[in-house]
Amino acid sequence: MAVPKKKVSKARRDKRRSNVWKLDAPQMAKCPKCGEFNLSHRVCRVCGTYNGKVVIEKEA
Repeated sequence: MAVPKKKVSKARRDKRRSNVWKLDAPQMAKCPKCGEFNLSHRVCRVCGTYNGKVVIEKEA
């Protein structure tokens, strides 16, 4: 039968049970043209620009 060779310390056990390893929310960046928040390195959904260039034509 499988038995642990050494006792797992309280610190190691509690580190495993902690919430430190969970991912954070994605970082949002402000669009320089319209000021809306969107994900970094993505086309702005509001104005359709990326890196200062219009990628998607949006109607006003």
